[in-house]
Amino acid sequence: MQGSTKRPEKAGNFTQVIFQTAEARPASTLAASTDRLSALDGLRGVAALVVMLHHVYLVAAPALRSWGGSEPGSVFWWLSATPLKLLTAGSEAVLVFFVLSGLVVALPALRKPHFSWSGFLGGRIVRIYVPVWAALAIGTALVWLVPRDPLAVSRGSWVANSNATSTTAADLLSQMSLTAASYDINNVLWSLRWELAFALLLPLFIAVAVVARRRWWIAVSVVFVMSLMGLLTNIDALRYLPVFFIGTLMAVRLDSIQEWTRRRLRRPHARRWGIVVVVGSLVLVIAHWLAQPIADSGTLPGRIFTQLAVLGAAGLVLAAITVPSMRRVLDSRPSQWLGRISFSLYLIHVPILATLTFLLGDDRWWLVAVLTIPLALLAACAFHLAVERPSHRLARRTGQVVSGIAAKIVAGTTR
Repeated sequence: MQGSTKRPEKAGNFTQVIFQTAEARPASTLAASTDRLSALDGLRGVAALVVMLHHVYLVAAPALRSWGGSEPGSVFWWLSATPLKLLTAGSEAVLVFFVLSGLVVALPALRKPHFSWSGFLGGRIVRIYVPVWAALAIGTALVWLVPRDPLAVSRGSWVANSNATSTTAADLLSQMSLTAASYDINNVLWSLRWELAFALLLPLFIAVAVVARRRWWIAVSVVFVMSLMGLLTNIDALRYLPVFFIGTLMAVRLDSIQEWTRRRLRRPHARRWGIVVVVGSLVLVIAHWLAQPIADSGTLPGRIFTQLAVLGAAGLVLAAITVPSMRRVLDSRPSQWLGRISFSLYLIHVPILATLTFLLGDDRWWLVAVLTIPLALLAACAFHLAVERPSHRLARRTGQVVSGIAAKIVAGTTR
């Protein structure tokens, strides 16, 4: 896949100078790109659902182990060491989120002819923090209002270790900042920490992706190794930020990817190629789980298998753009609906799940699951309408205000 070499004739802002902007692209190309990217909303929705199922699975894990251990043939084994793991591959689904963010957050900077970095950052901060603060307020209220008995859950379980039984104002303020190392009021917020860091580093990521766009395979190899080193050394920034870069590189090369796809689809056996991409990506996503009999997660081979999920996540995003059958599934109404509420579902499901688990006990995990899933979906719809959508409008207004202020400052300094 070869990148475009066309450049703007006149110097402009940062994005116009170093690569082709939306102004230089035919309108038909932009329209095609937008149509194809609608499937990414569906992919985000499916990933959010998988994260919720993953946490339900973690609640059930102690009971499932007691039914027959984790030996081959047990219920726990079927759910964790076979392709059924795809339904609860929550950590891997977060990697899909990171690749998606790298792609869709970078696109406006690449496509808008007069992109404002200051406006983007101001809007992005609002878009992240407002829903996070609302979710933390709900989580804190549930901790304070609904008693959480530590004896109701299994010692050492995810519920016991990662969810607060009490909290203080200091805890709340720390987690509201998204700079805390751990989050026990709402466990999923750890990933928003890296979303925020990526937003701050976006200009650097785009600049590096533009330089590396012709040697994309070298760039992907380098960031894969960097992320692996982060996993091996327990440096989370090194582990997760390179995953965003893969998405940013996709954004820089999006037109080339789509043109390559159009040529590929005209060839014989194009459908087989799509199946290989999708199935291969899914296998990579859960390779660590499938390989456990031969590569324990604590060993170097096991860590390498774990890291293959990064390539699998990137492959799924690529498939959502390029494979027609997968696009059709992700463009379906259920997938698109999940996509619309995905961020809200991601933020709201853990406080509900943890509250019900402490209330009912993890030995009744099946009742917790039956109650949590529909309640979380309903709560996500309400959260989307009451918090997320208004935060989008506020983010746009904030971006415009910040951009205007920055423009006036620049104009004043150039007189």
